[in-house]
Amino acid sequence: MQTTFLNNRVVDYIVSLAILVIGILSVRVVKSIVIARLKKWAEKTKTNIDDFLITIIEKTIVPLLYFGAFYIATRGLYLHPTVSKVIDVLGVILLTFMAARFTAATLEFLLKDYWLKKSPDETKERNIRAILPAIKVIIFGLALVFLLDNLGFKISTVIAGLGIGGVAVALASQAVLGDMFNYFTILFDRPFEVGDFIIIDNYLGTVEYIGIKTTRIRSLSGEQLVFSNTDLTNSRIRNYKRMAKRRVVFKIGVTYETKCEQLREIPSIIKSIIEGIEDTAFDRAHFSSFGDFSLIFEVVYYVLSRDYNKYMDTQQAINLAIKEEFEKRGIEFAYPTQMIYTCEVK
Repeated sequence: MQTTFLNNRVVDYIVSLAILVIGILSVRVVKSIVIARLKKWAEKTKTNIDDFLITIIEKTIVPLLYFGAFYIATRGLYLHPTVSKVIDVLGVILLTFMAARFTAATLEFLLKDYWLKKSPDETKERNIRAILPAIKVIIFGLALVFLLDNLGFKISTVIAGLGIGGVAVALASQAVLGDMFNYFTILFDRPFEVGDFIIIDNYLGTVEYIGIKTTRIRSLSGEQLVFSNTDLTNSRIRNYKRMAKRRVVFKIGVTYETKCEQLREIPSIIKSIIEGIEDTAFDRAHFSSFGDFSLIFEVVYYVLSRDYNKYMDTQQAINLAIKEEFEKRGIEFAYPTQMIYTCEVK
């Protein structure tokens, strides 16, 4: 047992081997019993967060535990400085790789398995799948820079060169990068989604596609409108799909020959008509002003729906009912008229 071989006693090798075996067996027990039971428990829950955490532990933490058992086992031995350095480098490489893998998997879960399922959309899913590889390249690229820096490589010159090149590329593709960053603004802030009916300045239509550079809208007349994402984020957008109810204001005019008693009845007539129609909420009706050729009443009510066809059907029903009630009571609608008085000169 006291025999020395490569500057270590046989007993030291046996102790190190025992530590390694015990460490590997402990990790195997954790993996086969603890993680297996956690998986069965996670299958019974409705959320996906626990499944993700168990998977990420199995893929990142378990390999680190295996290496940790090997690293602890070798600490009790005298190793050549080169061998010890190689083990340390392998540890840094493994730790950096696993950290990058954990970060990439977390972002993928947040984007695809959590945020996307919260608001499913085929176009959004396709865009996220296209962006994820680029995000992973950036994460692992930063991890590589971090690794080289920790290994003693002088990468400040390389980073400075990349910075100058990056500035040149950014200036050359400023519009494209602006649209791409504004795409993420639309993606996360969600001012509108595919299927929403929106109005931008004098343009209106239904959102068909939200891309990395452009967003496409189908107008009411049938043609497709293409906007850059920068234009949309810099504009004032009216999103009608998110309107819980529609406020409607309209005016009617009756002739000046209408009697005062009839004028007092008109607000209550309109109120009863609107309250008798489904999915409406009456607000007010008033004799608001004297017009050039009519006495003007202003009416305000709410349609409890964002559907434009529903609003038009409701307004049509109200108009017909008002016309019918006015005819019954002999109330006449006003229309532009002129009265000319003539006198005979003798």
